[in-house]
Amino acid sequence: MLKGKRGLVVGIANADSIAYGCAVKLRAFGAELAVTYLNEKSEKYVRPLAEDLKAEIIEPLDVEKSGELERVFERIQTQWGGLDFVIHSIAFAPRADLHGRVVDCSAEGFAQAMHVSCWSFLRMAKLAEPLMSEGGVMITMSYYGADKVVGNYNMMGPVKAALEASVRYAANELGEKGIRVFAVSPGPLKTRAASGIGHFDELVQMAVERTPSHRLVDIAEVGRVVSFLAGGASSGMTGDTIYVDAGLHNVA
Repeated sequence: MLKGKRGLVVGIANADSIAYGCAVKLRAFGAELAVTYLNEKSEKYVRPLAEDLKAEIIEPLDVEKSGELERVFERIQTQWGGLDFVIHSIAFAPRADLHGRVVDCSAEGFAQAMHVSCWSFLRMAKLAEPLMSEGGVMITMSYYGADKVVGNYNMMGPVKAALEASVRYAANELGEKGIRVFAVSPGPLKTRAASGIGHFDELVQMAVERTPSHRLVDIAEVGRVVSFLAGGASSGMTGDTIYVDAGLHNVA
């Protein structure tokens, strides 16, 4: 389905990461991958995974460091000359702001959360645009808390809502170039990033109780949906938020 396609996967931290689940499936369906890791500390966990995936490009990327995004896309342009898809699976909020009320969050914390979790996706779309001369796909990760109030999700709710709105606007602006844009919204998953959410175990239990099948999804299920969106079978779709949450968002 993806043979001959080349894509960038941003956000792998370890083998439990949503980004890794996506990368495994993308590779299984034939895609060639470029993979990033956050810093030297995370490299020892990410590089072996990237090598197992036979990633042709493995680069550090901290979106808060000026010029790092541009350097990664320059490397892709130099080595590949083009790009077919980008998977953006990064988010961050300072712990003090994330664990407090939304109305109490600091300007600095809110700005940092927006920069890492939302603006970086728009910047990647800007940098990917000239590399997707024959069209392409941009995919980011959201959560149900963008649409409904979820206890303890707090400040990330408005941030993810902004991300989903950004997906719709980017889809409209890039559609003429044949570039399609999506948000994928998994249910709660036991990842390292999710562990920063207060009372996360309660969120998981709520999902198990409320989903029609009384279970959580796993990263492989998310990866299969992402692979479908990155491939030609989804050519009639763009601008959507796709839920992969075992039906949680449909249950009151």
